[in-house]
Amino acid sequence: MSLYVIIRLRGTADVPPKVEDTLYMLRLRQKFAASLYWSGLPGLEGMLKVIVPWATWGEIGEEALVQLIARRGRLVGDKKITDEWVKNNLGLDGIRGLAQKLLAGEVHYHKLEEKGVKPFFRLRPPAGGFKGSIKKMAGDGGELGYRGEKINELVLRMV
Repeated sequence: MSLYVIIRLRGTADVPPKVEDTLYMLRLRQKFAASLYWSGLPGLEGMLKVIVPWATWGEIGEEALVQLIARRGRLVGDKKITDEWVKNNLGLDGIRGLAQKLLAGEVHYHKLEEKGVKPFFRLRPPAGGFKGSIKKMAGDGGELGYRGEKINELVLRMV
């Protein structure tokens, strides 16, 4: 099992109700929103099949995860997640320690919501733009769907 980062790449126009509901459940409510889920989560594979025409996902690495949390992780009230906050509230040794616990499966990011952590990330459009068509699958020269380890490059360009 691995930790997936799921990023919504397309907007809200002309989204079928089933896809809209699935994106809402995954906390991907606007364009360029991202969330973290374990690949073994019951029902996740089916949800990813539904949202293929609107999102991309893959296994996130430690460095990309640290950058994502440090730059785009937010608390309620739009405050940044800092090493200090992680030490005081989660009892871990900073953001890198949190990232290691997330990758090991000891902590689930979406369950930190009860501690005041927003369970999603708002990202920027990727620096340098998209490399392919935003309406085609990743394997066909596009951006959508499963992209494996290559998601790390996209995340680092979007944080």
